[in-house]
Amino acid sequence: MSPVRRTRIVCTIGTSSSSPHVLRAMVAAGMDVARLNFSHGDAQTHR
Repeated sequence: MSPVRRTRIVCTIGTSSSSPHVLRAMVAAGMDVARLNFSHGDAQTHR
């Protein structure tokens, strides 16, 4: 029986982590939830 992981990894996605390469690496590292950070940049950056 494999142990159940009770913790979750929440990652914040912002301007420095929005590239497909970085997102794939975060998923491979165990990311469970992505949180979007809109406090930096303008509306065009977040489209």
